[in-house]
Amino acid sequence: MQFRDLHRQYEAMKAEMDEAMLNVAASGAFIMGPQVAGLEQLLAEYVGVKHCISCANGTDALTLALMALHIGPGHAVFVPDFTFFASAETIAMVGATPIFVDVDEDTYNIDIADLNEKYYDIIENSSLIPKAVVAVDLFGQPANYKRLHEFCSGLALHLIEDGAQGFGGSIDGRRACSFGDISTTSFFPAKPLGCYGDGGAIFTDNDEWATLLRSLRVHGKGTDKYDNVRLGLNSRLDTLQAAVLQVKLRHFGDELKAVNHVAQKYTELLQGKVKTPVVPEGYTSSWAQYTIQVENRDEVQARLKAASIPSMVYYPRTMSQQTAFAELGQQPCPAASRLSQTVLSLPMHPYLTDNEIETIASHIINHN
Repeated sequence: MQFRDLHRQYEAMKAEMDEAMLNVAASGAFIMGPQVAGLEQLLAEYVGVKHCISCANGTDALTLALMALHIGPGHAVFVPDFTFFASAETIAMVGATPIFVDVDEDTYNIDIADLNEKYYDIIENSSLIPKAVVAVDLFGQPANYKRLHEFCSGLALHLIEDGAQGFGGSIDGRRACSFGDISTTSFFPAKPLGCYGDGGAIFTDNDEWATLLRSLRVHGKGTDKYDNVRLGLNSRLDTLQAAVLQVKLRHFGDELKAVNHVAQKYTELLQGKVKTPVVPEGYTSSWAQYTIQVENRDEVQARLKAASIPSMVYYPRTMSQQTAFAELGQQPCPAASRLSQTVLSLPMHPYLTDNEIETIASHIINHN
């Protein structure tokens, strides 16, 4: 059994995928070929924004977003304490200071009450200038963007949506990666929409930022690649990955239906036995992970491993517990710290069968 079965996915799309990849090989247009611009248009239409700017990976997408917003030294950027390292790493890489905020234990997303508290603590007790909030759509579910917009607009903060895990999720029909002033995603193979290597994208309705981002992703180019008007990155999505993503995007709607069936089946079997994910009314998740909470995690994970069932812990350390951020001296957030000790992610992908889900659940229920 695979945690995220990319082999089954490839077999389901094999004819289309092989044709798409061979077309790129035959064309020789391996960098910024026509499939890249075509994919950007398709992604912008899917998300419902004016601009999609592809790039080399999700980490670069966040870095480029921060650069486009001119965030740097002396600035405070608020980010969840419970997330993947890149969400906070990129803030530090541009010279700003990440301020770690607790999360909601039901949705795993940023806690707006704690965000409010951390903001005023910075205002009152620090020389840092608050500039932005990076809201993470953890495990596939969008953050509470209605309240985040209210919070950020009232305080003139930029809102960046880190949709690396959230692409395909929605709130009241509006799709993830459309909620931030600038939004980003990752196409790492295990993501809801993944390529066959690294890839990422940035989304915005702002024309000026979009132009700047297209320059920044190619060494700060001006009229051409040898006219460099600013410092940038070398961060282009290659043509092969764009071709792969075009194929996968055609099947993405069906895959979302399938993973939501898998999640529903898991919840039916596990609810009341362990803490299952909570999806608020009006929200849909793209289920990058199906994550339960169990007090006896090591025991449960060992049983699953003995039955050749993979599982993963996202994340065993909070951001404030990372060695790289020790010098910031920020205390771990209570809910984030509890989650780091209890979360366990189960196999999740569109090709899981009901029998496989029942087998996985049985190894949790019968001994928990």
